[in-house]
Amino acid sequence: MAHACCGPGYASPEAAMNAEREKLLYTIALYTGTGIEEPDYLAVVDVDPTSPTYSQVIHRLSMPYLGDELHHFGWNACSSCHDDASKSRRFLVVPGIRSSRIYIIDTADAAPKIHKIIEPEDIKAKTNLSAPHTVHCLANSQVMISMLGDGEGNAPGGFLLLDENFDILGRWEQQADAMQFNYDFWYQPRHNVMVSSEWGAPKTFYPGFDLNDVGAGNYGRHLHFWDWQNRTIQQSVDLGEDGMIPLEVRFHHNPDSTHGYVGAALSSNIWHWSKTNGHWDVAKVVDVPAIDLEGFPVPLPSLITDLLLSLDDRFLYFSNWLHGDIRQYDVSDPANPKLVGQVWCGGLLGKSGDVNGHTLTGGPQMLQLSLDGKRLYVTSSLFSTWDNQFYPDMSKTGSYMLQIDCNTETGGLAINPNFFVDFGSEPQGPARAHEMRYPGGDCTSDIWV
Repeated sequence: MAHACCGPGYASPEAAMNAEREKLLYTIALYTGTGIEEPDYLAVVDVDPTSPTYSQVIHRLSMPYLGDELHHFGWNACSSCHDDASKSRRFLVVPGIRSSRIYIIDTADAAPKIHKIIEPEDIKAKTNLSAPHTVHCLANSQVMISMLGDGEGNAPGGFLLLDENFDILGRWEQQADAMQFNYDFWYQPRHNVMVSSEWGAPKTFYPGFDLNDVGAGNYGRHLHFWDWQNRTIQQSVDLGEDGMIPLEVRFHHNPDSTHGYVGAALSSNIWHWSKTNGHWDVAKVVDVPAIDLEGFPVPLPSLITDLLLSLDDRFLYFSNWLHGDIRQYDVSDPANPKLVGQVWCGGLLGKSGDVNGHTLTGGPQMLQLSLDGKRLYVTSSLFSTWDNQFYPDMSKTGSYMLQIDCNTETGGLAINPNFFVDFGSEPQGPARAHEMRYPGGDCTSDIWV
């Protein structure tokens, strides 16, 4: 199951379409915050329609501790190491955002196993960091992880470096005081840049969402452009009141391009960036209006919680976790997205129907796209305390995984009626699915240099 790194340079759409079809998805599944005293686990889901176990969880690797809150995860190697044939996508780096524990999972066999555990005490002692989030492999065989807090859970956090043996090297950044908070990041060496975004301090978001924290300035609204070589912030952009809580950042996959996007979750809009004469320009390009909903104290934001770009950089997809829809935009003109597809799957607005007799509890959240761009997978759990706050029934029903069929010619989305993974019927009780990864690399983890 280990896979060699991709071939030289940027993989063309044709190369991706000719690649071996993805047959599995590694998926985080959670018991943290559900009331079930079981550890979180890594689920292996069969996504091969020719298989007799299609749309089923075919293996589960439970962690040895309770309460990790496994969240985002990544590979030890990706397309950035294309010139080193000795590297392969064998090890998953799986952090617990709540425990600050990091698991190294060996996927060489059909049944993944734990290879190593990096304990939070070791991380805090050597770096004074906590709350690991985004994992990216680097071209030099190191692994970099965004850390959202210091050792006490205060902002702004920083960036943790692991060597190829998964030993702690220290912190990546030369200075972090120019950012108020930390969250996601994406680097592009051809432009000597890394882009990072802001959520909030772990102490703020761990207990749940409090609207008062927004007014108190306890959530982020900045986008940071780093000098990749010098490891310092070169330019920061304040998105203002209209760009609250910028989360996922996505550069174009084409390493020659300077175009990219970030979704501001609370403000529910998409911002586009590009470089002009040495300056990074950032502008809002998509707005999703808030909607008055009975029982909600303010107009209900859509809450854009995940976005991704197709491998050919033509389509942008994002999820509106509270409203309940997934959108597809044609971004052939990167600064002028055009809405070409929309589908409803859960949410608080009541616009979603059942799928295979299942009521969709929760809203569309994490996304993963097949390399040919035709199959979009979605799960519905965001973060344990936020799940309990906005979708309290999810602790009883569990979450779902759906396949959305994508029209890659003219645009369009449709729920595939033959695929439904019910995490509410897991052996240890209802669980919640979060991020997904393909064994052979995917649209949200691979960086071409």
